[in-house]
Amino acid sequence: MGPHGQSALACATSAAPFDPTGCAGFSRSICSNALTASRAAGVLASLEAAHGFESCVWLEQVLTVEDKRRVAHHEAGHAVTGWFLRHASPLLKVSIVPRGVAALGYAQYVPKERKLYTKEQMMDTMCMMMGGRVAEFVFFGRISTGAQDDLQKVTNLAYSLVTSYGMNDKIGNRSYPQPDGGQLASQRPYSEATAELVDEEVRELAQQAYERTLKLLTEKKELTQQLAERLLEKEVLLKEDVVSILGERPWNDDGVATGGTAAAACSNLSLTAPTHKS
Repeated sequence: MGPHGQSALACATSAAPFDPTGCAGFSRSICSNALTASRAAGVLASLEAAHGFESCVWLEQVLTVEDKRRVAHHEAGHAVTGWFLRHASPLLKVSIVPRGVAALGYAQYVPKERKLYTKEQMMDTMCMMMGGRVAEFVFFGRISTGAQDDLQKVTNLAYSLVTSYGMNDKIGNRSYPQPDGGQLASQRPYSEATAELVDEEVRELAQQAYERTLKLLTEKKELTQQLAERLLEKEVLLKEDVVSILGERPWNDDGVATGGTAAAACSNLSLTAPTHKS
């Protein structure tokens, strides 16, 4: 590592509060290498240093003001949806710092140690994935291409519910092999009539998740707006920042209600929301 890399490494491992001006002049590759080296050596000073230095790594990824606002509301939608759904994974961090070309923001969760999943848990996960797309519609009245990855995950999960896990009444207790790599199969091991039924049921599940998420984010619109504004201000929010705006999560990590009216209200978000008719 050259002299610039050594200086960048010192910036990454400093115990002092993170100062982005201290990293001025470092290229993205130097910052990235220094961040990787500091993590490998186990000497990254603090979470604050990690989050701040990560911002420097992706400093070259510039968004317009309009796009940044959209990304902030998109990520706030994910965070709020997961916060108030019983079976969602606990939020660790939400950020509008770009990570590469495709990921303009992200919500990071602590994965639950589960070996088995119920339909209710999988539906809550689908709603959480829909949170960004729904938030864009609620706040801007139109959608963007930003939810493409989310929608792909929703589609794959819905097909798994219907064709792999026997969780659909019309298809019944059947399990069909899934294609490799999570891609939709060009040849299906069932009839064309069954294929049409599968597509209808998948569409129904995705629409249920959308309508349920829309109901939640419409009810929590003010809180979602507050979280988006804080994201625009700080760019990276940790769990304690989210708690200061949304309050304590109404469910613990095991999905048990922690009391109060919030949990009762969230439990009323029906799993079988009415299907939107176009």
